[in-house]
Amino acid sequence: MTTENIGEIVISPRVLEVITGIATTKVDGVHSLHNKKVADSFNKASLGKGVYLQTEEDGTVNADIYVYLQYGVNVPVVSIAIQKAVKATVYDMAEVTISSVNIHVEGIVPEKTSKPDLESLFNEDFLDD
Repeated sequence: MTTENIGEIVISPRVLEVITGIATTKVDGVHSLHNKKVADSFNKASLGKGVYLQTEEDGTVNADIYVYLQYGVNVPVVSIAIQKAVKATVYDMAEVTISSVNIHVEGIVPEKTSKPDLESLFNEDFLDD
């Protein structure tokens, strides 16, 4: 079988941030994502809402994810579940391998606090479907 090169495929880092954020928020025990600095809330360049991706010179991608977890969860178990979900989802959807997924637990949220919806996290049009 021969492979034909038709052109180049470029995936925006913003797309990878959204995939990472959605995969993170779908893990049981995660309440929400959190920006690492207050200034990031006002910065248009930081649209990832707590997801920070960095591409190294050798082409590897590293992820730093800042989260609030729900009260009563096992923090290491949820953190490992986030790491596995992010690596698998990003590879399945974009064929990009993330070499490390660093989880930063910013806090624990009380039981009665409602969870934010995906639209408020990313403000993306495609989430309306």
